[in-house]
This record gives sequence, structure tokens and C-alpha cells, in this order.
Amino acid sequence: MLKISKFSSLALATVMSISLAKTVNAEPTSTLTVVINGIHHQKGQICLRIFSSDQGFPFSDTSEVQSGCTQIKGSSLTKQFYGLKPGNYAVAVIDDQNGNHKLDRNFLGIPQEGFGISNNPIVSITTGAPKFRDSSFSVRKNTIIKIFMKYSLDS
Repeated sequence: MLKISKFSSLALATVMSISLAKTVNAEPTSTLTVVINGIHHQKGQICLRIFSSDQGFPFSDTSEVQSGCTQIKGSSLTKQFYGLKPGNYAVAVIDDQNGNHKLDRNFLGIPQEGFGISNNPIVSITTGAPKFRDSSFSVRKNTIIKIFMKYSLDS
């Protein structure tokens, strides 16, 4: 009986030390708060995509790190993303009026729905789609960014 009890104690101590080691070695994560201003419509949803590299930025709906949509309830909204590793990210936002979760564009590639990009870069026919390096920002423990919606290209 005594041998079984010692074995049980040893097994329990081993399991606890392994779980504590995982907690200690866990990578720190960050929270990103995105504040979106200048929403023109009061129907539909605002969809956000967070990218950690230029792969697929800003149009892809398969290469983002995190994404999410929120129903529009005013001219601004705030959305938080949790569990991001510290690093550089860029955010693409669309005012998704038809629920297809993508930015609708005409045959020339000009957006037909509202959009926004982190760092609020100029977007025009001459500049084209923003680059990740121009739209990226550093995320540490708790980061807040503001994005202003655009409903036409910049002049």
C-alpha cells in the first residue's frame, strides 16, 4: 500500500511540473483593439482581416491570421482580437453591404464598398492597393489602432 501511495505522489508531482513548465514557457500574447470611424451605412457588417505578412494582403480571405465581422450599429465601432503573438501586422477592413465577406470591385478594380487599411494610407488609381510594409504596425502587449473608412479612392 505504501509503495502505491509513493508512486501516485510521484506521478502527480510529475504531471504538475510538466503543466507548470508549459505555462512558464508559453509565448506571451497580445490584444489588438481596432477602432473604425467614418462608417456611412447603418446596415450590413464591417469585416476585418489581420495579416502578419504581405502574403495575400489586403484582399485575400484565406491568408489572414485572424478575422471577424461585426454588425454595423453606428458610424464607428470597436473590435478586439486576442491571442496575437507580438510582431508586425496590418489590418484590412470592408463595409460588407451584401454579406459576401469580400471587397466588391468593378471591372477596373475600383472598390464599390467602403474599405479601410491600417495606417490609413492613400489609395488611388496611381498608388494602387496599399503595401503591407506601408500599412503594418507593431503589436506588443495591448495595442490600439484607428482606421478611417473610405468610400471612394483618394484624389
